[in-house]
Order: sequence, then structure tokens, then C-alpha cells
Amino acid sequence: MLRIAICDDEKKARFSLYTGLERVLENKEIEYVIYEFPSGEKLIDWYEKHSDEVDLVFLDIEMPGPDGMEVAKKLRKRSSILQIVFITSYPDYVFDGYLVDAMGYLLKPVKEKDLINIINRSLAKILQNENDVFTFKNMKGIFRIPKIDILYFQSEGRKINCITRDSNYVFYEKLNNIEKSIGPAFLRIHQSYLINSKHVDQAKAESVLVNGKELPISRQYRKTALLELGRNLLN
Repeated sequence: MLRIAICDDEKKARFSLYTGLERVLENKEIEYVIYEFPSGEKLIDWYEKHSDEVDLVFLDIEMPGPDGMEVAKKLRKRSSILQIVFITSYPDYVFDGYLVDAMGYLLKPVKEKDLINIINRSLAKILQNENDVFTFKNMKGIFRIPKIDILYFQSEGRKINCITRDSNYVFYEKLNNIEKSIGPAFLRIHQSYLINSKHVDQAKAESVLVNGKELPISRQYRKTALLELGRNLLN
């Protein structure tokens, strides 16, 4: 699924882009969700709580209040993998996009061939980043979180808490399945804990300190966990 946000203060421009995206995505048989925002402020407020729920943002540059470039800078601070595309009536801003690592810019009115190009590039980038993100689904939607941002996973039966510095994401899965698929940076230290070794501050015989939080190491995993943690800390 491709998750898209459109931010433009002009209702007609939002509608035109929305319908254009619908045609392209439906022709390609791609599942999608599109969010609309009439101002940069509303997008920023929403993104503060939903930064892992969107892949691609189309931003109008010329808006009252914070303009598209100001909005993009704030979004980029929250996410390094968000794809940003500027839409504008003027080509003068093209070089400013490099400041926020924008995917590109489109001139209004947006042409369908340009949307096809952006969608193709967006999907390719998502696939390229697949090894660097952890993807899961819960009642709120599909989330893609950079693995580097994850501190640890905690299991409560089939309920999983995915802990980052800013959030606790809850979904249902077996911790064993996550351990098998997520990659070597994550270590099992307990029946209920799978930690990101890159965030370990201190390791002791019976516990580790992860971003200031003390987590137990069980006897079952102690030897392997401490050996791997020692290697990682030395590196």
C-alpha cells in the first residue's frame, strides 16, 4: 500500500492532484490511501502524531502561514525516509528542494505522465529501503519504522510493544517471527524482549540498559546475548 499526503491551500488544486493520483494508482492496481491538508500547519500537527503512516507527501510551495519549504524542513526532522515532492506554479524553487532531500518538484497543472514517474520512483525507493525499515499492521493502519529508531520489542503473549524514543506501537505477532526476520542488530535477551544492540548503553550479567531503561537478561539467553553485545560494543 502507498500512503500519500497532499498539502495545498487551493481546494481545486488538491482535487485535481487527488483525482490524478487516483487514476494512476488504480491503473497500476496499487492499494493506496490519500490524506488531504489545506494548510502547512494542519499537516505538521497531524504528522507529529502520525509520522510513520505516510510514505509520500506532495507539498505546495506557495501557501499562507508556513510555506512548503518550511513545512518540509519540519517533516524532514521527524523522518529521514519520508519522500517529499514539491508542487508549484513557478520553477524558481527547484534548487531549494535539495535542502530537504526532496524527490523532485512538479509544475502546476500537474501532468499525468509526471505523476506516473513520481509513483514509480516512490515505489522503487520503498523497495530499496525495505531492509532498513520494519513494517507492521494494526487497527490504525500500516506502519513503516526505520529499524535504527527502534529501541526494543516487548512481548505480552501475542501482543507486541514496539518501543521507540517517541512512541509505543502495539500490534499482534509472535516475537519469534520478528526475531527471525528483523536482522542481526537485534538480539533476544529474554522470552519477552528483543533489543536493538545499537541502543545498548550498558550490559551486565543479568540486565542491559537500553536508552536509560533497564531490561532483564534471562538465563536461557545470557551466554549468547552477552557474547554478541560484547562484540557490538567493541565495534
